Order: sequence, then C-alpha cells, then structure tokens
Amino acid sequence: MNHKHRWSSPGQPQAVDAVSRVLSSFVQWLDSYGETSWDYQSFFAGSVGGRAKALYYSHGLIGTAAVAPMIFCEAFLPTARRLFHHPIRFPIADAHYAMGFAFLYQATGDSSQLENAIQFLTELKMSCCRDFKEYCWGYPFHWVTRNGTIRSQTPLITTTPYVYEAFLQIFELNPRDEWKLILGSIARHAAIDIKDFRTSEKASSCSYTPFDKGGVINAAAYRAFLLTSASKVLSNEDYWKIAERNLHFVLENQNPDGSWFYAMDGVRDFVDHYHSCFVMKAIAKIYRLTGHEPCKDALSKGIKYYLENLFSEDGLPKPFSKAPRLTVYKRELYDCAECINLCLLLRDRFPALDRTLEKVVTHILKTWVKRDGSFRSRKLHLGWDNVPMHRWGQSQMFRSLAFYLSEARRVTSGKSCAKTVMDHQLLPLASQRL
Repeated sequence: MNHKHRWSSPGQPQAVDAVSRVLSSFVQWLDSYGETSWDYQSFFAGSVGGRAKALYYSHGLIGTAAVAPMIFCEAFLPTARRLFHHPIRFPIADAHYAMGFAFLYQATGDSSQLENAIQFLTELKMSCCRDFKEYCWGYPFHWVTRNGTIRSQTPLITTTPYVYEAFLQIFELNPRDEWKLILGSIARHAAIDIKDFRTSEKASSCSYTPFDKGGVINAAAYRAFLLTSASKVLSNEDYWKIAERNLHFVLENQNPDGSWFYAMDGVRDFVDHYHSCFVMKAIAKIYRLTGHEPCKDALSKGIKYYLENLFSEDGLPKPFSKAPRLTVYKRELYDCAECINLCLLLRDRFPALDRTLEKVVTHILKTWVKRDGSFRSRKLHLGWDNVPMHRWGQSQMFRSLAFYLSEARRVTSGKSCAKTVMDHQLLPLASQRL
C-alpha cells in the first residue's frame, strides 16, 4: 500500500507543527514497514507459548516455570518475539489507521489521506469473521485466557466497535451505500450475537464474545456506545434499550472512589490505565448523544480518580493504580495514546485534562519517536521495547495524534473536532435510513 504523506501546516503553533512532522514521518515508516507486525501477545500466540500460558492458568508453579522464559524475554529481550510467532495483521489496528487517516483528511483537506483511509476499510471487509452472518471482527490468533482459549476469528466486542467507528467516520466523509449496509450489519451483530446477562432491575452485563458469560466492564461499555450510536444512526430505538441496560451495568459497578475494576468476577479486580480510558470514552460519547444525566456524574468521579491514581509523580500515565502482578515495564505507548484520546474528548468539561494532554503529547514527541518514524512500544525497567506493534500502540498513537492535529485546526464550521466526533451521529446521517 502506498501511503501518501505530504501535507503542510502553515501558521500553526510549534506543537502542532511538530505533531504534523511526526505524523508525516510515521506514514512514511508505515509504508516501508508494512501493515503486519508482531504483537505483545506474540510470545503466547504460537503453539509453544500458547501451551505454556494455558499451563500457567491451570497448574500454578509448573505453569509459572513454563512461561518464565517468555516473561524474561519480554522484560530483557523483546526482539525474541520473532522466535515464538510471526507478523500478522490486526483488524483493530486497521480500524485505528483508517480513523487516523480520516482525521488527517479532515485536518488537511488532502484527498490522498481519505484514499488511505478507504484502503484500510477494504482490508477490514476482507478480515471479518467468516463464520458469522453479520460483519464482526476478532483476533487473528488463538488467544489463551484465564477462562479458556478464544479461537482465532472469534468476534470480540472490544474490537468490532472500533471497526464500526471507522466505517461511520469515513461514511460521513464520503457516503457509500455499501458502508451503510455494513454499519447496519455490525449493529445487528452487536445486538443479537453478543449476549445479555441480567444483573439488576435496570442493568445487564454482556458477553465478550458470542460464547462467554459476561462480566467485563469495558465490554459492556463498548457495546453500550456502539448500540447507542446505532440507535441514532439507524433510527432504531431497540438498540438504545439494549445499550441502556449495558450502560447501567457500567454505572452501577463504578467503585465509590470513581474507578472501575476490569471485571466483576471477584478475580480480575485490577484498575489499569487504558481500560479506564476505554470505559470513560464510551460514557462520554453516550452522554454527548443522549444527555443521560448519570453519565455526567460517573465521569466526574471517574476523571477525579483517573488523575489522582493513574499518573506517576512526573504527571505521565502509569499502567496500574495497583498492579495485579509483577509487570515488566514502567510505561506503555498504549496508555499514552488512550490518555490523549480521553483528554481530547473531555478537556472542555475538565480543564485539568487540557494540561495533561499537552504534557503527554510533548513527552511522546520528545521521548517516544524513533529515528525511523515509528514509536517506541514500552519503557521497560531496563531500557526500551522498540519492537513496533500495530495493535499495541502504533496504530492507537497514530490515530490519537491525528485526532490532536484535526482538533487543533478546527473544522470550518467552528466546532471542535472532538465535538464533531461525538456528535457525528446527529449530523445528516441521523436522518437517513438503511
């Protein structure tokens, strides 16, 4: 794929110019490197690592010994990933790249950026889960988890909503009937194939895949946003009824201090950075679309906890408020990318996020950009993990910086791009029908 990468930023502040240059260099790197990559799960995506990880979950000390070589490599020899698996393509990364190029088009008016975005949509059409009637996406490897192995090409409610957003964002820039049909298909998948589990009079959890029992907070948040959006875009009130119950599950399970555990299973009760961002981003978008008042209170408590507990003393994102286990890294590109996204969505309501935004963007530009144009992936306890991983930070950081550039330049209507992103379902598309 030949990613065209020339654009200018006349008259922009220094920080915006720097972001524009970094994005231009990144696009050149992407064109050279290609659209497949290793992943942080590469150690466990192959047969050897997968068996070791399954043993870890089922056989205590024996399992710990089995995964120890992979954990050692992750901490001290990240390039050893190539010994355990091969580069693969990730739909979630393609969705982020599609949205990132769409933001570049919005920021610059350069039609080649829209062409790049559309090419990623073409890839996404080909990578959907073929065993399902509706459009949906998952991982291209067997994912060994605490609750068993999720087979390759099993739809994930944490992946499919990003593809939905990518198709919707680009549809609004360049409407095509085919993309309208795909949006409708994605919504049907989220409403029908993903299952509900009643947790209270007003709330329901949802499954992570079409086959599990639910309980993961960010899964419910993702589905709540997707179906809230679809209820507006497709004028289908039934989608909002489903979304509202998932939203109430998220709101009812916010801790008194404002945080959310990863899951309500009594086991995965950690609080980490990027999952906290996922949950609050979804709530913020739902609030913008519906004015649902409890969302506002949840965000106020959530942002307070976020700023007080998920940043280190230097004011930069840290992975966990309390780590559930020994971690081999000090800071993660993914956390920084999601921090930028959250700040862009909510800085008008929470001014402290504006300061956080500029600090994190400045830090990324100064410290995380490699000479080849890509980003470092993790700051380890000793040195860096410099292996480029499309799913684990590269695509997310590209999108977040493109969003930052688009927001900084404003749309011609005078409305900020952050508001445009959250309001997009209420623009002309809302009056259309599939």
